[in-house]
Amino acid sequence: MTYSNRSTVRKVLIITLLLNLFVMALKAVVGMLTGSLSLLADALHSVTDSASNVLGLITSQFSSPQPDREHPYGHQKFDAIGALGIATFLGIACFEILQGAVERILKGSQPVKISEPQLWLLLLVLGINIFVAYYERTVGKRIGSAILIADAQHTMSDIWVTISVIAGLLGVWLGYQWLDLVLAFPVALLVFWSGWSVLKENLPYLVDRMAIAPEVINAIALSVPGVTNCHDIASRGVLGRQVFIEMHLIVNAQDVETAHRITEEVERKLEERFNPVRILIHVEPPEYKSTRITF
Repeated sequence: MTYSNRSTVRKVLIITLLLNLFVMALKAVVGMLTGSLSLLADALHSVTDSASNVLGLITSQFSSPQPDREHPYGHQKFDAIGALGIATFLGIACFEILQGAVERILKGSQPVKISEPQLWLLLLVLGINIFVAYYERTVGKRIGSAILIADAQHTMSDIWVTISVIAGLLGVWLGYQWLDLVLAFPVALLVFWSGWSVLKENLPYLVDRMAIAPEVINAIALSVPGVTNCHDIASRGVLGRQVFIEMHLIVNAQDVETAHRITEEVERKLEERFNPVRILIHVEPPEYKSTRITF
């Protein structure tokens, strides 16, 4: 069984793209006016927010779970590839922030100047980021979209970056110029951690790591009346997104119709537990009985 959430994903990504472009413009303008390295780095981070939205729109166009002749298992790995692209953008942002901080240490720079209205603008930016992260994460979890959840994670890193930058600029406003430079380094670490989290979450989907313990599938299959043995079980995918299961089954049936009814009940129970899921069951004669649950 498959379903498509692409129209919802596109709608969310378009809304967040417009908000991220607005946030990026505000940060860039205030950063240039104040000369703040940490704020300009934060604006760069927001560029990656917008770029990841665009990337998400592109990949969601191709990530349909519906199979076709050339992709019999659907196209949802495009979704995971898009999430890995976001991780790449985060890595680039991290490098740019560190490079700017080191250059300022070596070459020096003009003092940072910040006004009260500019600080209020940054608080507005923070509020928009919090809304975007909450909105994307909520919808992403509801519809099982890797790209929205990954993008929300990206935006969460932007929230912590913006909080750090605002704290530093408050210090600058109070006369502590060194805070702007010092905070550029933890900002870079936060960006790097967000990228690593996205990478760690999506690599298993691309390398077909086991989705469900075979012992769990075995227990569900054997709970169906008429099933006498279940072996050579394999699964891949991500729970809540799309799972593929295959197994060999021995049933207590004297005719094909009864065997078919029993296997359909096994499929129903698995779909009830792990939906969306596609299941392939190979029925074997009793002499093929095996104690090998998995490969």
